[in-house]
Order: sequence, then C-alpha cells, then structure tokens
Amino acid sequence: MSNPPRIAFLKGHGTENDFVIVPDPDGRLDLPAAAVARICDRRAGLGGDGVLRVVRSAAHPEAHAMADETEWFMDYRNGDGSVAEMCGNGVRVFARYLLHAGLVEAGDLAIATRAGVRRVHLAKTGEVTVSMGRAELPEESVVVTVGGRSWPARNVNMGNPHAVAFVEDLDHAGELRAVPPFSPAGVYPDGVNIEFVVDRGPRHVAMRVHERGSGETRSCGTGACAVAVATARRDGADPAVTGTPVTYTVDVLGGSLSITEQPDGTVEMTGPAVIVAEGTFDPAWAAEALA
Repeated sequence: MSNPPRIAFLKGHGTENDFVIVPDPDGRLDLPAAAVARICDRRAGLGGDGVLRVVRSAAHPEAHAMADETEWFMDYRNGDGSVAEMCGNGVRVFARYLLHAGLVEAGDLAIATRAGVRRVHLAKTGEVTVSMGRAELPEESVVVTVGGRSWPARNVNMGNPHAVAFVEDLDHAGELRAVPPFSPAGVYPDGVNIEFVVDRGPRHVAMRVHERGSGETRSCGTGACAVAVATARRDGADPAVTGTPVTYTVDVLGGSLSITEQPDGTVEMTGPAVIVAEGTFDPAWAAEALA
C-alpha cells in the first residue's frame, strides 16, 4: 500500500493578516470549506485568516478566461472556508510566494483573482505594490450599530463589499468577534467587511476591521483601500475631478499601508509581504481534514 502524498504549505503575512499558502499548480487538490476551516484553526490547525491556493489559471475553471493574461490564479478562501472575490494583503503575499518559489522574477507581474486581474510590482525584498482596480461607490448605504452607538457607513466596493464607518474612538467598535449589526441588511446580501476609522493626522487614518468570514483581523488590504477612498471623499478629495493623485497612510493593527488613488480611479496599495515558514501537512491529518 503506497503512502499518501505529502501536501506542501507555507505560512506568510502582510501587515499581520496571515495566510496558509497551498501550492497546487495543476489544480488537483480538492479543498472543501470544512478543510479550509480546519487548516485555519489557530488551535487545531496551522492557523490563519485564510488560505491562498496557488493554481495555474489554465487549470482552474474560474480563471481559465484569464490564462492569456496571467499564468497564476489566487484561489482565496476566508478562514471559515467560504470563497472570497479578493484579498489585498493576500495578493501581496501570493506574489511574494511566487518569487520565493522561483515561479516569477522580480518586477511587474499579473495575478488572476475572482475580482479580475491585478497588476503587481514586486521587489526582490521589501514592499509590494498592487494595482487594486477602481473603487465603486454604490449609492445604497447602511447604518452600523455597536454597543448602543450607531454610525452611517459609506458603501465602497473594491471587488468585494465594504462598509466604512467613521468613529471617535476605535474602542467603540467593541470586540468584533461577531458581525456588527447593520441595516438595511439587503444592501449586502452576501455579507460585508466592516471598517471602523479614526483620524490620526493629515491624510492619515487608523482602522479596525471585521472581515466577512474571518472576524476581526490584524489587517485588510481591500479594506484599507476602501477606507482611503471613503476618507478622500469625506475630505472633499476626488482625483478624477482634480487630476491629482491622493495618498493616505492607513494604520492597521499589524502595521501601515500606503494607499494612492490615481486620477483614472485606479487604487494602488503598497505594503510588506513576508514568508515565515514552509513544510508539509502530516499525511494522516491531511487525509482526515480533506475527507
């Protein structure tokens, strides 16, 4: 009887938004939601805010149409196993892995995601810049309530949905273990990432976030982009009108990200991405988790 194959993994993070990276270039690995949740369990698994499965675009049905633009598809799953359209910190870590594994060279590259192709500038060391696409600002908005306080929240879509609430103190967001109540619920039928934001100085804010499917995380790249765009509009800044880029520093619990909105609407995010460990799953544990 042959031994079960060993499944490789790596662990990485971007501003402490941490991920388990699972290389699966030919798309042969079935990762059901329950298996992802077990992998991300911080006590009984490896622990992480989500899983980044590395698949060739041509080998994945959701990315096949993007195969002419980019070789690699980021199959991102939230910590509870649910599928997500996009993860900004995840894209940076995904790009860092591709360089680490010798699959790409430093410089400019493209990565396929469920929210479309994302352009990345990858240095050999240090920070990674991702072109996150254009923010959409739907007119529908919600009110978010925590602990008897309520705030209007700006609706921003960065390929995934966000509700951005400006508060006086980040502690007012509470524990963020459960999804903060928001209404009307119909504005976000598939759930939403909720950011709580305070000012730190000129073009400088700080945030906490409850990520859909993961709970509070140390950072959220798409959330930081949504926060920067919402803050710019609150401050009366719109690069499409002025013709001048606008940049905000967004502090998260795990560090800081620099977010620039260009006059054409493109939002660029710059921040660190680190690979911290690699190994293989125990075959018996993996076989049980994937069953």
